[in-house]
Amino acid sequence: MAHIGERATLTILREKNFGLFLDGGDLGEILLPRREMPVKWEIGGQVDVFLYNDSEDRPVATLKQPFAMPGQFARLKVVEVTDVGAFVDWGLPKDLMVPFREQKVRMVPGKFYIVRVYLDENTGRIAASTRLARYLDQTPPPWRGGEAVSLIPYGKTPLGYKAIIDHTHSGLLFANEVFQSLQPGEQLQGYIADVRPDGKIDLTLHAPGRQRVGNLEEQIFSELQARGGFWNISDSSSAQEINDELGVSKRTFKQAIGALFKKGQIVIEENGIRLVKEED
Repeated sequence: MAHIGERATLTILREKNFGLFLDGGDLGEILLPRREMPVKWEIGGQVDVFLYNDSEDRPVATLKQPFAMPGQFARLKVVEVTDVGAFVDWGLPKDLMVPFREQKVRMVPGKFYIVRVYLDENTGRIAASTRLARYLDQTPPPWRGGEAVSLIPYGKTPLGYKAIIDHTHSGLLFANEVFQSLQPGEQLQGYIADVRPDGKIDLTLHAPGRQRVGNLEEQIFSELQARGGFWNISDSSSAQEINDELGVSKRTFKQAIGALFKKGQIVIEENGIRLVKEED
C-alpha cells in the first residue's frame, strides 16, 4: 500500500512528456516528474519513491529523501513566510509549511528552527510544527539504561541540555557531563544513563557502565606505553583537562585508573600516573 509521507516501491505504468505515472493503489496514478526520473527504467519495472502532495494537493513522487520524515524532528531553515504560515526547506522541490498555529514563536526567513514533521490527519497534508512538547511521548520509556540512542539537543536548562531521544521521548544531558559545544538540532549519538522512577531520563554522550571503563583502561594503558611509561594526568587534574585528553568525565577517568591500579598495572602519583615495570 502506498501512503502519503512514506516511501514505497511502485510499478511504472507509462511515460508522458512530463514524467512517469506510477501505480499508487488506492491513491490512484502518481506522477514521478521527469526531473526526478531514474537513469534506467522500464514499463512494468519498479521504483522506490517518497510520496507527498504537490502545490495542488495531488500525490506526487520523488526519488529524494526529505531531511526529516513524518514523525521525526530536524533543524530546518525558513525560506519564506506568507499569509498562511512559514515554509521550510526539507530537501524536496516543494517546501514544507509550518502553519501559524504550529509556531511557538513567529518564524523569521533565513533562520533555523527545530521542527517536528507530521501528517495532518484532517487534511492529509504533510506539515511541521515548532511546538515540540506536544509531540514528545509522555508514556513510560522503553529503555532501562546503557542503550545507544540518537539525540537532538533542543533546549538548555540550569541543569544541562534537553535532548530528543530517537524522535520520541525527551531526556537530559547534565552540564557537568558535557565537555563539548552542543548546537540545537545537531544529530548526536548518546546513551541512556538512567531511567528514574518518575520516568525522567538521564543521558550521557559516553557509553555507560563497565564497557566504557574497560575501553578507557585499554586507551590509558596504550597511551602510557606510547609516552614512555608516565603521563602527567591524574585524579587531581581538572575535569576539563581530562575531557580534553580523553573525551570522558572525571568520574569515568577515576574509575578506569582505579581499575588499572587494582590490577597492579599502574601507580597513581601526585602529578600523574606511571606504568608498573615488570620487574616491580
